[in-house]
Amino acid sequence: MENIFLIGFRATGKTTVARILAARLGFTAVDMDEVLRRRHGAVNAVVARHGWEYFRAREKELLAELAGSERQVVATGGGAILHQDLWPRVMASGLVVWLTAEPAVIRARLQADETTATGRPSLTGRPAADEIEEVLAAREPLYRAGAHLALATDGTPPAELADRIHTSYRETYSHGR
Repeated sequence: MENIFLIGFRATGKTTVARILAARLGFTAVDMDEVLRRRHGAVNAVVARHGWEYFRAREKELLAELAGSERQVVATGGGAILHQDLWPRVMASGLVVWLTAEPAVIRARLQADETTATGRPSLTGRPAADEIEEVLAAREPLYRAGAHLALATDGTPPAELADRIHTSYRETYSHGR
């Protein structure tokens, strides 16, 4: 399979990098959160109405669908890594890149993003700084084990990150793209 999956916490640049990288490769850019919004409604409304378990089930269905496709750069939702039973399939379907950022950078990006209120409901009900620290600590081992490559996004322009991923992809799959 020829896909690239970008994983990582909220506000690490997955969507922006996916769009740039997909354009360079001639692939389709897919933002999982955007697809879920189109299919099921705003994330905060879905979670308020049905709960996180329902949302995660829809996310898992979409992840399975995308792992079976080709020539896509997928910006996963931050919680996609929680679907560990699907992860071997995801890793086999292409290059998985973990985009990281320091908690303070994540917090600043979330505060600056006007879509945070409707697209990123609280995961824990705790203050933002505490939630970021807590959820990152729980997910970091999963992100680390579930990626072929990790790149820090703090202070690195998205186009440069796309270049690095493109180089790694080309080296991994030897297609000369």
